[in-house]
Amino acid sequence: MSSTLQWAVFGAELVALAVIAPRLVRAARGGHVLDANAGEAAGDISVVIPARNEAQRLRECLTPLRNAPGVREVLVVDDQSTDATEEVARELGAKVIRGAELPNGWVGKIWALQQGIDAATGAVVVTLDADARPSSSLPSAACNALHHSGAVLATVAPRFHTTSIAAQWLHASMLTSLVYRHGAGAGRADRNSVANGQCMVFRRDDAVRGDWCRSVRGEIIEDVALVRQLAREGKRVEMFDGTRLLTVQMFDGFTDTFRGWGRSLALSGVDRRSRQWLDAAVTMFALVLPLWLFVAGSATIATAMLVLARLGTLVGTVRAFERPRLGYWLSPLADLLAWIVVVRGIVAPSREWRGRTY
Repeated sequence: MSSTLQWAVFGAELVALAVIAPRLVRAARGGHVLDANAGEAAGDISVVIPARNEAQRLRECLTPLRNAPGVREVLVVDDQSTDATEEVARELGAKVIRGAELPNGWVGKIWALQQGIDAATGAVVVTLDADARPSSSLPSAACNALHHSGAVLATVAPRFHTTSIAAQWLHASMLTSLVYRHGAGAGRADRNSVANGQCMVFRRDDAVRGDWCRSVRGEIIEDVALVRQLAREGKRVEMFDGTRLLTVQMFDGFTDTFRGWGRSLALSGVDRRSRQWLDAAVTMFALVLPLWLFVAGSATIATAMLVLARLGTLVGTVRAFERPRLGYWLSPLADLLAWIVVVRGIVAPSREWRGRTY
């Protein structure tokens, strides 16, 4: 490498380090940890679960919610499924709402949530995706945390269950990409934060009065869009650490992880295109290149600092995985692939999900 190029890379690394450092600090700081034993169980909770062809995964979501403390009702919004979603939900004691036809301008999940919120009778709504595996104490713990935090809405960060070493390898790298680009992690949200729509908690009256679902009705990444909108309005929004009480299996294997999370990882539609490309450039120099420069013997002090930061995130995010295996610890080797997924999402964002094209 020529001296001119070395100095250029060194300068780019310093800039990238300055950009990502506050994001890593924010992610490391963390937020409210949900605790099953934190006070009496809060009551008057409606659990709302949007489901479209989820018969295979719904059972593990619903079983822990039967007679869960503080839960008044469990509502499954069957979004025009063609499998046995409705039958499984009824068998496990949930009330089923048959989803109406998707209106023009709406995306399927947020439309299902709108119908569930309309039907809910509890003062507090906890939403769960069908791939969630909650503890029976999750709804009451989330409700208690909401009351004590002063937030109008909180999303809940889970532990991730992965089905193979290869899937965990890629999944862990993709998660790290979000940490580097947005400081992803538990804590108070701002107008640039990410969110986890697999579990949300809020007061029903706030959602109805603010017409939250309608305000993000056309967004595929509706959770991030809603959190950022509320933050822009000056409302307090949080992400709780639910790793003790909530596990999710987002994808089935490596290929599903690549395709499924690739749909939303770039945050197309909620991040400006200029912000997406800037973050892609920053993560190339802060996340992808340092390890390979170190291996190639072209490391500078900035390179070493960035490699140490990457190892720090590896230690910091380990509790986000149910069973960290070899794939997790080797995930820095997947950072280039995760970066390619992000760039692909910027260049050719997907508008297809669950058999629908928007």
